[in-house]
Amino acid sequence: MASGTGKKKKGPVQIRELAKELGISAKTIIEILQNEGYDVKSPFNKVNREMEQTVRKKLNLVKEESKKEFEQKKKIYESISASQQKKPRRFKKKPDKERKEDRQKERERQIKQKPRTKPRKKEKKQQVSKEPEEKIIRIPGPVSVKELATIMGIEPADIIKELLSIGYIATINQTLPMDMIELIAENFGYELRIEEDVVQEEVKEETEEELDYERPPIVTVMGHVDHGKTTLIDYIRKSNIAEKEEGKITQRIGAYQVEFGGKKITFIDTPGHEAFTAMRARGAQVTDIVILVVDAREGVKEQTIEALNHAKAAGVKIIVAMNKMDLPDADPEKVKRQLSEHGLIPDDWGGDTIFVPISAKTGMGVDDLLDAILLVAEEIDRRTTTRGSAKGVILESFKDKGRGNLATVIVQRGTLRVGDIVVAGLTYGKVKAMYNDREDRVKEALPGDPVLVQNFEELPRPGDRFEVVKDLRTAREITDERKSQLKEQLARGQKMSLAQRIMKKIQEGEIKELPLVIKADNHGVLEAIEDMISKIKSTKVRPVVIHSGVGNITESDVMLAEASEGVVIGFAVKADKKARDYAQSASVPMKFHSIIYHLKEDIENMLRGLIEPEYREELIGKAEVKAVFKVKGGRVAGSYVIEGVIPRNADRVKVIRDGQVVYEGKIESLKHFQDDVSEVKAGMECGIKLEKFNDVKVGDIIEAYRLVEVKPEL
Repeated sequence: MASGTGKKKKGPVQIRELAKELGISAKTIIEILQNEGYDVKSPFNKVNREMEQTVRKKLNLVKEESKKEFEQKKKIYESISASQQKKPRRFKKKPDKERKEDRQKERERQIKQKPRTKPRKKEKKQQVSKEPEEKIIRIPGPVSVKELATIMGIEPADIIKELLSIGYIATINQTLPMDMIELIAENFGYELRIEEDVVQEEVKEETEEELDYERPPIVTVMGHVDHGKTTLIDYIRKSNIAEKEEGKITQRIGAYQVEFGGKKITFIDTPGHEAFTAMRARGAQVTDIVILVVDAREGVKEQTIEALNHAKAAGVKIIVAMNKMDLPDADPEKVKRQLSEHGLIPDDWGGDTIFVPISAKTGMGVDDLLDAILLVAEEIDRRTTTRGSAKGVILESFKDKGRGNLATVIVQRGTLRVGDIVVAGLTYGKVKAMYNDREDRVKEALPGDPVLVQNFEELPRPGDRFEVVKDLRTAREITDERKSQLKEQLARGQKMSLAQRIMKKIQEGEIKELPLVIKADNHGVLEAIEDMISKIKSTKVRPVVIHSGVGNITESDVMLAEASEGVVIGFAVKADKKARDYAQSASVPMKFHSIIYHLKEDIENMLRGLIEPEYREELIGKAEVKAVFKVKGGRVAGSYVIEGVIPRNADRVKVIRDGQVVYEGKIESLKHFQDDVSEVKAGMECGIKLEKFNDVKVGDIIEAYRLVEVKPEL
């Protein structure tokens, strides 16, 4: 890939290769050539011998100018150094440590001189109590769309519509950033109060520390289902991730780290099925670069556009990997053309998006893709610090039978160590052990490193921010305070929205519901299933998740479903013996799935079963009334069958007179001469007696129908 330093290359070379040889960035070479009038825009553009000489000449000029400038500055410094040495001691600058101590002493002296302000705290409390409570919401940090709707006493759909109106895409279970929560609260007439805690104060102090570390770029792989995302990471890591997953579709977020060209790159592999929108969006929130994988044969698909929109909304760099280029029907130009319609202009068309042809199966072009990642990463400010308390983001959490509560995290700042006390959202824990993506134990994790953390008290929510605090007591106080605040706000919101929900039900009329109890093996999948269910729309019937959780199905889950006349659904989990026995005795349906689109089909089929069956009429015969006979108990229509057949057990018969239906019902008796018959065919005479109808007249047309059941639509 890269040639040895000092070797001459035959023929044109790529800008990125020349940059490696000269020890400068590709961006610098592009700027030099553009200033000299050459049309280059991408590190993958080739330069000829003349262009290479232009770059080398320019660099030599810059080196000479820098050398002259350095010599001039050296003379100036030497001329003033003597005067600096003779400066009296009292005018010498104090060392940084002494000046810092002086400032600290001065602050302490000012604090001691200030009078105590306890009465002001009381005044503040009194002022708060006078404010209209229903127009103030207090939250400890980011919450989901569903939780925010409950707190404000409105429907989640109202918040989603408001977000869409400002160009922000979010699902019902997606955690919103604080700035977006503040905007939504303001739009609905609420004042947002953020309850600060110890963790926030510690983080504020750390922001003044020196940025002494450049973390690895964090890359998220996105794209349409089966376009080769997991196969690509599988090739890069030289492992078999794809084969381990059910149905060859990734069903939980995995974070992995590789080394290329002496530099580390962190990958986030997001699920590709359309129901996993929330997990894919969460991946874009922590990433620097998105690799958009597109099948060069199929081109751009629905989920390709969905992934692209998430990447754009997150404001991250995008590199397009045109996969399956080893196949004869691959058409990279089609991919470029389709994506250019969505704002991704290829670099070789004059745009600023790098398109790399690859084959995830054979490995063709994968090195070029990794090169492109490192080139794009040069443009991103990734400076942070390894000092101080660690903080980062929870990517995924799940229960493990042997190790308990586990969470995949990415460190963003500081150093996370075994033994640290971590607070994540509404839970906490002392880090008992950490594992890298190879399942090896590690003692510490630096910024940009993905690790599996063991020993949380409860499962943290994907998307929660984690931070290290000084001790377990502080951690408990913070989480208890957050829980009580959230519980209070949720309860208040539920009371406020109760009247609204009752009114809405009255207006809509009684609508059938399918209560669901859902259990999954991890939070990411659970969130995706709930999001998928929320998208199933019907005016006749709707699914309602009455309970959801992580872990195997228990007896209490089945009892809840029985009380609600609902169904228990397990995704990649089992039911314990008590749960199975209770479900069998109480006839509670239990459904088990391991592939999410099969689950969706099953739920839709169950919903159709709740809808009243619909029928269409199918005409099977006609008869014309030729005479009317009075008999005991009514009248018989002497008729002639003119079309099809008139059966005795027809589902429905109609009497047509002058083009109008004057009767609709059933046949009471059917005779051919004196014999009772089951049917009479066309061209034959018969006597028809109708149920509860004696007003039949000569000339009437009697039509017989069969009712055919139609598959109900949601």
